[in-house]
Amino acid sequence: MLLPTSLSEETSFAIGGKVEALSPHGSSDILDARELLRRYGLAAKKSWGQNFLVDERSYSAIVRACSLTQEEVAVEVGAGLGTLTSRLLATGASVVAVERERDMCEVLRTELGGRDRFTLREENALHLDIPSLASQFGRKLTLVGNLPYQIASPLIFQFLAARSSLRQIVIMIQREMADRVLAAPGSRDSNALGVQIQMVCATRRVCQVGRGAFLPPPRVDSSVVMLTPLPSTAVPLRDLQMFHQVVRAAFGQRRKTLRNALSAAFSDDAMASLASCGVDLSRRGESLLLSEFATLSDALSAHHEQSQRAQS
Repeated sequence: MLLPTSLSEETSFAIGGKVEALSPHGSSDILDARELLRRYGLAAKKSWGQNFLVDERSYSAIVRACSLTQEEVAVEVGAGLGTLTSRLLATGASVVAVERERDMCEVLRTELGGRDRFTLREENALHLDIPSLASQFGRKLTLVGNLPYQIASPLIFQFLAARSSLRQIVIMIQREMADRVLAAPGSRDSNALGVQIQMVCATRRVCQVGRGAFLPPPRVDSSVVMLTPLPSTAVPLRDLQMFHQVVRAAFGQRRKTLRNALSAAFSDDAMASLASCGVDLSRRGESLLLSEFATLSDALSAHHEQSQRAQS
């Protein structure tokens, strides 16, 4: 668990291929949440789930994980006061800050609006057109941000759908959710979210972030995780959408066997196509490896394709 450090502590960031020391009080380029809240007369809004990061070690870990150069473009989801934004800009990379809360946007415009390589997009991150943004910059993007718990899952799946436009994803989420994302398929903790993510991304935990790293402290601990899109699926797969359907059905009723869980989502004819696929349907979803989910998915995809040909 990371505990808050003194805000006068210097933190090293890689800038243009060399390491320079940055201090939030020693450089006007680096923003401090406490100072900004005081200056603008603001406080965290519970209705927006706002908790502002004030831990330099966490900032440093996030920036290092992004591995930005002057040629890279970072898209920060939920930029808030711009404290992480300023540290991302310090790497020399271009930064697109996505924020929709009015007070936060005013701070971002005032504090960072004059900076080179900074762009503010006042919009809901759920509506962000990532492929279009990547096309605009002519390169893959690094996506980074502290995801609100209420919409973390939809945002993650939105990012995964646009993964061909992303070089990597570095996000802070609740620790419990991070554990789900990182749980190994086939393990006791295996779950639908982790299986779906690990089919298309390499995953790792960057750091743990304790409650005391925020102002005000939240009721839960957090983790920063990195998702690196794979060039193709982790194992050969016929149809990714069918894979998603199979995984969600398999975990939809965790206490049921695969046979019972899948039969609630697929027809009797489709279930019959699984009889000779080699996966024991008396098992439960959490016991399956990625390759076994792929086997089930491919069998159902083949059945679906045969059905469509027969109807044409």
